[in-house]
Amino acid sequence: MVAITVILAAVIGTFVLGLGDSLGDSQPTAQISVDVDQADNNVTFEHQGGDSIDSESLTVIVSGSGQEVEANDVFSDRFSVGDTVTGNLSDTGSTVTIAEGDDIRIRVIDQDSDSILLDRSIEANQAVEINDDGSIAFP
Repeated sequence: MVAITVILAAVIGTFVLGLGDSLGDSQPTAQISVDVDQADNNVTFEHQGGDSIDSESLTVIVSGSGQEVEANDVFSDRFSVGDTVTGNLSDTGSTVTIAEGDDIRIRVIDQDSDSILLDRSIEANQAVEINDDGSIAFP
C-alpha cells in the first residue's frame, strides 16, 4: 500500500512540475553523412540510419570565411534511411565566398527539437561561392 502511494505521488508530481510535457519533444536520432565534391561545388546528404525526419523541420546551414547561408528547402520529401539529396553550392552573382584553405562548415538542424543532426567541417581546396538570396541551389 505504501509503495502504491509513493508511485502515484511520483507520477502526479512529475506532471504537476511539467516534466511530462517534455517527453514528446525529443530530438530525432539520425545518422546523416555529407560529401562535398569541391571540383563541382556539389554537396550530397545521405540518411544512413535512424528516424525518418519531416523535411519541413530541417534546415541546412553552410558557413565559412565568417559568413553563413541558411536554406530551409533542401529536402523536398520526408528524409528517410537510404535517401540522398544532392545540390550545388555555387551560383552567379553570389555574395558569400569561402576562400581557399578556409573551412566549409555544414550543419543540418532539426528546427522542431532545435538539435544539430550533422555538423561537419571540410577544408576548401578552392574558392566556393554560395547564393546571395539566402539559399543553396538544390534541384
